[in-house]
Amino acid sequence: MTSLDIKQKTIAKEVSLSGVGLHTGKSVTMTFKPAPENYGYSFIRVDLEGKPLIEADANYVVTTQRGTNLEKHGVTINTSEHVLAALVGLGIDNCIIELDASEPPIMDGSSKFFIEKLELAGFREQEAFVEEYVVKDIITYKDEKTGSEIIVMPSDNYQLTTMVDFGPTY
Repeated sequence: MTSLDIKQKTIAKEVSLSGVGLHTGKSVTMTFKPAPENYGYSFIRVDLEGKPLIEADANYVVTTQRGTNLEKHGVTINTSEHVLAALVGLGIDNCIIELDASEPPIMDGSSKFFIEKLELAGFREQEAFVEEYVVKDIITYKDEKTGSEIIVMPSDNYQLTTMVDFGPTY
């Protein structure tokens, strides 16, 4: 990890929005709350006893079928990707996401409404600096079952190249 000359950021105040989960069809209220430095992102299920917390961590991804689904100690968060995309896209480093159901509201299917709410909350710079993982070697992974493959390469610039190949279509 390399420390950047950029300070971490959270939101200035809590904001909420409500809707319906895409796959569960359940009504849900989601509240974004400021988080301390070096916290990252976590989901808290306020509808369950003990208010279990699930960090937005790749180690908790259990499926990516029709959404990025997290599970920790039997507690799930479904379809987390649009919420997390809004936070990353706005450069928010630390945020608590409270839900009273297992799935964030779908809204219009994008991150638009999450971004608008987070912008209404405002942003607060924190004292800690952002840390960045610097890729120094080529990293490859291939899932033999699905044929999916990812290659990460060192670069002086942030860039993504994606390719989709569905194989022969006879």
